[in-house]
Amino acid sequence: MTKPMPLSDFTRLPPLLTASVGDGLASALDTVAGRAAPTHGFLRYGWFAAALAAYGGHARTLTVLREGAPVLALPFAPTGPAALRIAAVPGCYWPFRSFPVAQDAGAEPFDVALDTLARHVNALRIGPVYDDDPALAGLRAAAASRGWVALDRFVAESFLLDMAALRAEGIWPRNSTLRKNRFHEKHIADHGALDWSFVSGAGWRDEAFDDLAAVERKSWIAERTDGSDAKFTTAGHGAFWRAAAADPVVAGMMWAAVLRIDGEPAAFSFDLNAGALKYAIANSYDPRVAKHSPGKLLYYRNLVRAIDDGITTVDWGAGDSGYKRVIGAAAGPAIRDWLFVRPGLPGMIARLAGSLWRRSGNRAGQLAANDLANAASDA
Repeated sequence: MTKPMPLSDFTRLPPLLTASVGDGLASALDTVAGRAAPTHGFLRYGWFAAALAAYGGHARTLTVLREGAPVLALPFAPTGPAALRIAAVPGCYWPFRSFPVAQDAGAEPFDVALDTLARHVNALRIGPVYDDDPALAGLRAAAASRGWVALDRFVAESFLLDMAALRAEGIWPRNSTLRKNRFHEKHIADHGALDWSFVSGAGWRDEAFDDLAAVERKSWIAERTDGSDAKFTTAGHGAFWRAAAADPVVAGMMWAAVLRIDGEPAAFSFDLNAGALKYAIANSYDPRVAKHSPGKLLYYRNLVRAIDDGITTVDWGAGDSGYKRVIGAAAGPAIRDWLFVRPGLPGMIARLAGSLWRRSGNRAGQLAANDLANAASDA
């Protein structure tokens, strides 16, 4: 009689990892996004397709499979002079630029990804992205073990509001805040009948985007800037958000609180709800009611609704003009732009010229403008 061998006696082979680069955006993006952290679930095919449609470019996708199942999907598109062979992760700057990675991916897929990427590009740009981003962490570890040069440049501090902690401390918003809000609401009502509403999911029709764009065209953005940072106008980034809403999963995450006065849109706050995290993307208001703080009133209503919907944290993005700390936000992870340069001559040049990258900060202004749009709601 033969004695059965226990499983512990068998040699466990490492999981089979394979990587490939295909032209265009891969359908695997949706699979990996579904296995990613909920905070990164919006990094889907439709998200990247919307960015390419709105901002131009042609992408390829590096996909890493573990035992035949995708665990990492990295879209990249050429940027800068073609001779330099530099690629960037496409996407939108709100709330950040990254790519999806399965939560259980581990370190090995990043090693395979960089080895494969080195045959196609000299350098990869990712960002602006948060210091605690899982894709960034994996790339940094793989770069260190494989001789890639990783260059970063600081963009801004982020600010986070821990709503679960605020609620645990007692009544929130405070009664004093609610009294002030009621006072301002009473005076806004002198301008006409008030309607407070929310838009999400199937509600993202052309009319909904038109309402948000109408507020921006009346706002300080149109008056004091060239309007290129507006999120919903034709001159701004309206094409991106309308295209992104074509993906029903992304549309379900997109969220707007809207104040109308006599049926006309007067203020909005726009967010992306990703699991229990709410990314605050943009706020704007009609200057004719500015002295009654329509942005604050709307956002407090939005936050109360968010708590009821299970949101525990609000990510307010870059910088603070003062109002974020007033509400209770605290500094979160830093936001940086990264350049990963492959070993060899490109890496040698990167080490010599790295200080130029760190000083350049050529995209910090876009995130600062995002914060200005948020700060404007403090009026």
